[in-house]
Amino acid sequence: MAESALTEAVYYILLSLTEPLHGYGIMQKAESLSGGRVRLAAGTLYGALSNLTERGWIESAPDENGAEPRGREARRHAYRITPRGLEILRGEVKRLGELYENGLLILGKADADM
Repeated sequence: MAESALTEAVYYILLSLTEPLHGYGIMQKAESLSGGRVRLAAGTLYGALSNLTERGWIESAPDENGAEPRGREARRHAYRITPRGLEILRGEVKRLGELYENGLLILGKADADM
């Protein structure tokens, strides 16, 4: 489980990487999944990708031939979520579900009292 809550940007980056994607693809998928609410700037995205790689939550995805990107290709390579990243993402989904359920519970009681 996550040590602390994920930011919305990191949450959508991890969700996007349940399939290998390059940076621009991640930006598009995060925006689509969030209904346009999360728009990742390139600097924000690549900083987050670097941080998530260092944490071991994502990794570079090899190309179709199994080779790691090099040279100019390294600028546009794909990433994918790791088993640890998937564990973190599942923990966050569970945490968000608990927040949602508790909100419904409390608001449902408040609505019934009115």
